[in-house]
Amino acid sequence: MKDTPGWASPGSAPSDGQNGQEPTVSGPTPPADQPGPTEPADEPAADRPGQPGPDPSGPGPKWSKEQPPPAQWPAPGGPQGTPPQAPPPPPPGPGWGGQPPADPGGYGGYGGPGGPGGYGGPGGYGPGGHPGWGPGWGGPPPAAKPGVIPLRPLGVGEILDGAVSTMRTHWRTVLGISLTVAVFTQIAVILLQGFVLDDSASTETLNDPSATAGELSRALGDTLLNTGVVLLVTLLGTIFATALLTTVTSRAVLGKSVTTSEAWRDARPQLPKLFGLTFLLPLIAIATAAAGTLPGILVGLAGGGDGAVALAVFGGLAAAVVALWLMVRFSLASPALMLEKQSVLKSMSRSAKLVRGSWWRVFGIQLLATIIANIVASIIVIPFAFVASALSGEGVTGFLDTATGDLGWTFLIISGIGSVIGAMLTFPITAGVSVLLYIDQRIRREALDLDLARAAGLQDYGSGTPGSTRGS
Repeated sequence: MKDTPGWASPGSAPSDGQNGQEPTVSGPTPPADQPGPTEPADEPAADRPGQPGPDPSGPGPKWSKEQPPPAQWPAPGGPQGTPPQAPPPPPPGPGWGGQPPADPGGYGGYGGPGGPGGYGGPGGYGPGGHPGWGPGWGGPPPAAKPGVIPLRPLGVGEILDGAVSTMRTHWRTVLGISLTVAVFTQIAVILLQGFVLDDSASTETLNDPSATAGELSRALGDTLLNTGVVLLVTLLGTIFATALLTTVTSRAVLGKSVTTSEAWRDARPQLPKLFGLTFLLPLIAIATAAAGTLPGILVGLAGGGDGAVALAVFGGLAAAVVALWLMVRFSLASPALMLEKQSVLKSMSRSAKLVRGSWWRVFGIQLLATIIANIVASIIVIPFAFVASALSGEGVTGFLDTATGDLGWTFLIISGIGSVIGAMLTFPITAGVSVLLYIDQRIRREALDLDLARAAGLQDYGSGTPGSTRGS
């Protein structure tokens, strides 16, 4: 065994020497006028371990008979009187994947603070102090979730699940509001269709091939008027439901419940502004469509012929695209108006700011929510319509002809019950998705999760202290 001076294990016997002698040791020799790190003043050099005797050509020195205890063996090369030092720890494994020793001060089994800047290494969370999470760990800790959604940017499924969770968790308030609004709305529609909006004559005129252009125009106008009145009543009911359910959903995000009376008191001051916003947006869409078709109409009046028709069609399609873009851009104005207590124009500006750069995402989520709501409504309404047709004596053919024939009271009442049930389930979905999408966009752009955490009573959220979680 060849050992460099000072690194030989204390108390070990020489293995390479003969007759108890150790071979000559090569290496640097300290100057004669300077003692070694632990050289006693009165001990001859020949008796010191690891030091050559006076005669370099002779046999090597032997170990001293009295060796110091192992705990007092000095570190090689250190200054005199330096206490012994522990060997350096082994290099850390990749990320958080290694198995650290048991440490009562550790954090969840992932090791204690390894340096002034993070866990496991100075200045970060990964190996070597680099920021980020190592490959051996599953990712950042889950975000705080005081209510129906976690306080971090949401995915599509989390937004839809949050709307359904709001309806399931606070079902008394949510279904109570939806049922009340749907009942009043449907009663108004049934009365209008039964007493005022009798469009059977208009339908017969539209189906008559021998009708004149004037008769067709009057019949078409009556049909559009009747349809517009029904849509207006439905829109009013939707406004009321949206205003109240916005308050309920915003409280559900914080894990707090709210009664119907509390939701009404909170939403009532903003109702006039919500009415104005709801009627302004369709007017903008109609004005955009009219501006797109106006050049073709003017060319047609000037005798443009087929070119005028083509210009009107292409202008109408381009205007429809612009109108759709504007409606999605302003789609978050309703929750901004209700939750931020903004004016109509200010809420539209807020919506445009939140949607900027995320138009396709907002459009896709709202389109998906609309499709789901319509599917749910159809599953409920269509069976009621079949039953209504069967009980009214018309059968399946009567159900297929209800759009072009006279509607009886039996059909109106039974199909209205199905519409009430469908609206009771779809109102919370559409309103909840709109509110949660608004909250998600604010979390992404304005760190709203910090304000929500403080409002929910979470202590030290986002401060970087153990136990707090920054959810963005």
